[in-house]
Amino acid sequence: MAGRGGGYGTTARTLHWLVALLLLAMIPVGLIMTGEGIGRALQDRLFIFHKNVGSLLIAIVALRVVWRLTHPAPPLPASVGAWQRRAAGLSHLALYGLMIVMPLSGYVRVRAGGFPIEALDALGLPALVPRSEALADAASALHQAAGWALVAVLALHLAAALHHGLILRDGIWSRIWPLRG
Repeated sequence: MAGRGGGYGTTARTLHWLVALLLLAMIPVGLIMTGEGIGRALQDRLFIFHKNVGSLLIAIVALRVVWRLTHPAPPLPASVGAWQRRAAGLSHLALYGLMIVMPLSGYVRVRAGGFPIEALDALGLPALVPRSEALADAASALHQAAGWALVAVLALHLAAALHHGLILRDGIWSRIWPLRG
């Protein structure tokens, strides 16, 4: 059910901003943890954070996809042109696809590499992929490429949102903003 003023409801807004905040935490952590000279103890803590938040993210993204499939987005205002509608649809499709590819490829990289995922291990969940360096390397390459693609699409998404919210002031931003006016 859409919220007041043709916006998204509370559940959609909550899921959107929860995913956004977690992704914005994961990106710098992913870059820092794979960098040089940060110290082994910090690197280990960042890897543990990244793996466990990634596990949480796939669950939240799955919930978000189910929610979106059962609760369609409110219609865009008539002022939004056809090319913008297509661009918005394609960018959202890319975001959802990358938000699925990222944690799944990360999971495969870690499990195929023989490493733990502490939160999943604590829950007693078994590894779903075999130990394989070739599979781990392929998943790692996919994870890295998809990560850069996600950064690019997120930057485009944020730029479009800011354009609508700060320049056009056409109500697009307020549809998803967590604070209702």
